[in-house]
This record gives sequence, structure tokens and C-alpha cells, in this order.
Amino acid sequence: MTWRPQYRSSKFRHVFGKAATKESCYDGVPITCSVQDNHFCAVNPRFLAVITECAGGGAFLVLSINHTGKVDPQHPRISGHRGNVLDIKWNPFNDYCIASCSEDSTVKVWEIPPHGVLKNITAAWKELQGHSRRVGLIEWHPTANNILFSTGYDYQIMIWNLDCPEQVIKNPVRTISHHTDVVLSMSFNTEGSLLATTCKDRKVRLLDPRSGQLQRESNCKTHKASKVLFLGNLKMLFTSGTSRYNDRQFALWDQDDLSLPLSQENLDGSSGVLFPFYDPDTHMLYLAGKGDGNMRYYEISSEKPYIHYLTEYRSNLPQKGMGVMPKRGLDVSSCEVFRFYKLVTIKSLIEPLSMIVPRRSESYQEDIYPMTAGNKPALSAEEWLSGVDKGPVLMSLKPGSQVAESYSEMTKVTRRFQSRPGALQLSNIQDQVATKDGREDSGKTEDDRSRTPVSNGEDLALCSPPRTENELRTKFHKQQEEIRRLRELLSQRDVRVKQLELEIKNIKNSQPHQNSL
Repeated sequence: MTWRPQYRSSKFRHVFGKAATKESCYDGVPITCSVQDNHFCAVNPRFLAVITECAGGGAFLVLSINHTGKVDPQHPRISGHRGNVLDIKWNPFNDYCIASCSEDSTVKVWEIPPHGVLKNITAAWKELQGHSRRVGLIEWHPTANNILFSTGYDYQIMIWNLDCPEQVIKNPVRTISHHTDVVLSMSFNTEGSLLATTCKDRKVRLLDPRSGQLQRESNCKTHKASKVLFLGNLKMLFTSGTSRYNDRQFALWDQDDLSLPLSQENLDGSSGVLFPFYDPDTHMLYLAGKGDGNMRYYEISSEKPYIHYLTEYRSNLPQKGMGVMPKRGLDVSSCEVFRFYKLVTIKSLIEPLSMIVPRRSESYQEDIYPMTAGNKPALSAEEWLSGVDKGPVLMSLKPGSQVAESYSEMTKVTRRFQSRPGALQLSNIQDQVATKDGREDSGKTEDDRSRTPVSNGEDLALCSPPRTENELRTKFHKQQEEIRRLRELLSQRDVRVKQLELEIKNIKNSQPHQNSL
């Protein structure tokens, strides 16, 4: 009997990385020079935020996701911290809310105007004061609304409830003090009922995030963990770190038994930290090393050997950090299953990198886009604190199935932002929007109110100014066409009004004649 090799059938075997063109990158961004092992970048379908290098305090930049090309060196920033900003994270349930932590030992939560940052913002929506030393890492709870976790160089993890009227919050709802050194990473399981951490003592800990109780702790001498990641619903943990000989290494753990890893593998002798990223919808794992230009990706299964190497994306541009677009912001028409935003410090460049499944058909591919976590919270903060656990609210990525954001919700964010001190730069625009909304809202149906304002097929909240003469000419012609269509519509309305006036006049004239009979 002849031996034949075993082949795994996988629809993601030929996934490839496609870097964006120069015009689709963000050029001239002064990326931070901090040596912290964080991502330094956060992305959602509307905005891209990146920590920048600046003097006299800390700041970060928030750009519209469509504001590609050369970035103005004087672009307004969010600059309310007194020390360097070390980490930023978008609220998963609010695209206009972002949290930041800093060397000034505070965590601040900011509200971004719907039309973008047009002036420096220094007044935060919430300020969290509880840490005694600098804060290096923050994470939002994956299913509960307005629950934020922070950890710093005081070796403590603090849980904050933002659903309170105070602008300055000094007392966290709980403090977790099981770590003996600096916490290097935090990761939640799908429901948010378990929290995994890695510490500078190289141990992996599994905690109950609500009570702070320590459930399990690894004590493996052959693997020094640096970053940890829950692998969706597989009940496994993935860690990246180093071996006892300082080779870069990753390991896979059973979350119910952290005594020994299920699998571990050495990669190379480089010194950069390995950032792991996991896609629970495709079960693909991406490994990007700090200072590397390449990126490895694997497929995870629930059976041995658990980790299956697929291939590697190679580039000569080393990354300092990485941002990841949520699944709801991907381009499903091109079979894009993951998108990174590479921070290239040597060129002051942010380069989008799309991971694409090659398919001939241009129609929606349901087999690679299952129901995924959406932007609606499953729980309120009070429900989660009272002991309730729920999985994420799922949504479909099929075009047309997503519920558009309510215009009233966007104006609500606008008015709340406008009411805060130091945030009046959009008052004229917002007054016009509010006045127009008040005049027209009475004549709109509920479906009309649920639509996001669009002009020429572009979301008004995301439009960026033209940067070249050709773009300016194109926008001018589009505007002229829209004006022509509006004039035609207005003339049709005028004709209709005159017809109705004549009908009313005829009815009034016929009534006296009928009464006389």
C-alpha cells in the first residue's frame, strides 16, 4: 500500500496580503517614538486614531477613515494629557468615543464630533483618576456598554463604570491586585466572563473580571509569555513570548489547564515583540512582530496539531504598531477578511494592508462571512455588574442587511459634544443641521429618519476636502449635477402646487352652485 501525504482542505489556504497604494495611505503622520509594546493605533469604520510624537504633554491624532494622502502637519489633535499617551482604544459600541491612557497616571474618555476633529480638543468627556503610577494599557469590555478596564505600573487592574454623571471619576468599581509586576496584555473571552492576562513575571493568569478572583495561573518554565489572546469559543489561549534561550516563541493553552501548553513552537531569534491577532469568524491567527516587515498567518482548529501554518506576507517596511479594522468596516465585495493599518515610523506612514480570499465571483460570499459581533451592546453596565453574562449581539455583513445609523443619534452626539466646555468649534455647522432637522423632521417618515445623510453617494460625516485639482474638478461637477437635479425637483414641486391650488379653487367654486340648487 503506497503512502500518500495528508492534505487539509481549507478555504483560507490561499489568503494573500494586499498593501494599499500610495494614494490610499496616510502620509506625513508623526508617529510616536515611545518604546511601549502597544499597538499605538486604533481604527473603526469612521475614524483612524494614532498616537503622535509631540513636546509638552501627550497627544494623538484622529483622522477620518477617508482622509488619505498627505496629512497636514498642523492637523488638530486631542491633547488633554500632561504626559505621553501610551494606549488608545475605540469604544466598540460607539464610533465617536475613544479612551486613552497616559504617563500622567490618568485615563480619559473623549467624544469625537461627527464631522471630525476641526480644532484641538483638550476637554475630556470623562477623566478616570485612580492609578498611582503611569497607565500603560486599557481595554473595553466586549459585550457590556461603558465598562472600561485599565492597568498601570502600580501593578493593579481597575474596572470603571462610565454610566455615571460625574465628569471626574476617582473610585473604580473594583480593583484587581493579583499581579506582582507590570501587566503586559489583557484579553477577554467572547462573553466577557473571563479575563486572561500576562505579566512581566511571564506568567499567564485567568481571572473573573467581575469579582477579580484568580481562577488559574501558569507556571511553565519553558515559555515566557508576553502577549495573550483568547481564541474565540475554542476554549483555548494563545500566547506569544520567548523561550528560555530568548528565541521568539508562541504557545497554545487549554483554558481549563494552564500547567503545560498544548503546543509550542520557536520562530526565530529576533528581539521584537510578537503581536497576535485572531479572527474568530475564519479561525485565522496573524502574527506580526514589532520591527518586522513580514507577517505570518495560521489557521486554528480544535484538534491536533491545533495550529496550521498557511503562509507569510513579506514587506521591506518594518511596522512599529498595528491597528485593526472591525469586521463591519471591511470591503466584502473584494472578499476582504481582515485589514491591518501598519505604522511605518521610518517613513511617517500608515499603510492599510488587506487580507483577501481569492474568489472569482464578485457576489457576496456567505461562507467566509458568518454572523459576526456588531456594534450593539448585549448588556448595560449595571446588568453586567449585577452578575449577568451574555454573548455579543451578532450582525450580518451582507450589503443591505445592516441597519443604518440614525441621523437623530448622530445629532444627539453632536449636541452633547457641543454642550461641553472647550468644544464649540462646530457650533455654526451644528446649529444649521439642528435647524434643518427641526424643519424637515415633521414631514419625514420613520424610514426617512433612520437614514444617514448622504450627498453624491458619500457620507457627509466622512467627506474629506479635495487635495488635488482633479479631485476638486470632480467634486465641482458632482455639485453642479446635484444642483441641477434639485432645481428640476423644485420646478416639479411648483407645478404640483399650482395644480393643487387650481383644484382647491374649482372645488370652492362648485360648492356655492350646489348650495343654490
